[in-house]
Amino acid sequence: MTALDPAALLARDALARLDRWEPVDDEQAALAAEYRAFLRGDGGSVARADAVRRDGGPQHLTASCFVLSPDLARVLLCFHRKGQFWVQVGGHTEPGDTTLAGAAYREAREESGLDDLVPFDPDPSAGTAPGARADAAPAAPVDVHRHDLAAAFGTCRTHWDVGFVAFADPDTRTVVSDESEDVAWFPVDTLPSGTPDDFPVRLATVLAEVRHRRRA
Repeated sequence: MTALDPAALLARDALARLDRWEPVDDEQAALAAEYRAFLRGDGGSVARADAVRRDGGPQHLTASCFVLSPDLARVLLCFHRKGQFWVQVGGHTEPGDTTLAGAAYREAREESGLDDLVPFDPDPSAGTAPGARADAAPAAPVDVHRHDLAAAFGTCRTHWDVGFVAFADPDTRTVVSDESEDVAWFPVDTLPSGTPDDFPVRLATVLAEVRHRRRA
């Protein structure tokens, strides 16, 4: 039997994750439906590998991570070198990624230097104990955000970003990566100047999603 291409496995994981997710926010639910259609392509039932590949076309999925303090009072942001704005950590999937959540947590570790991330809402079927490596715990998304890109981003024209959440201690030392100019913690209600115009609303929606799941 022929083994599936790793990107095909990742695309299948992304589609299954989005199929299971029931966002609290109605706009997020409508956009998630568009994501599922994008992954399936022309009405197919199988996820397209090209949808998660950086070289699969000018539009593709990316994975990001909202790193929050456990009390939800602070958020870790990076000042993106290409975009010149403050955003959550994240980026393109890589050939070694096997789950979309794993890609998000890998990016978070690489861009923040934080190794002890605790994933939010891990999939119970993963059998991952608290404190295990974050990339081993498939988790449900908390956010979808589709955005067009400036010429500085090269051949990428549209990112279909899928956001996840992980928790970390704000007192832990961070490390700036090659893709950023700075990494810092901020109060969720006092974001720095230089964040995208829609970011405060996006973060508020993420926090509402997290609070809702905590109550469930």
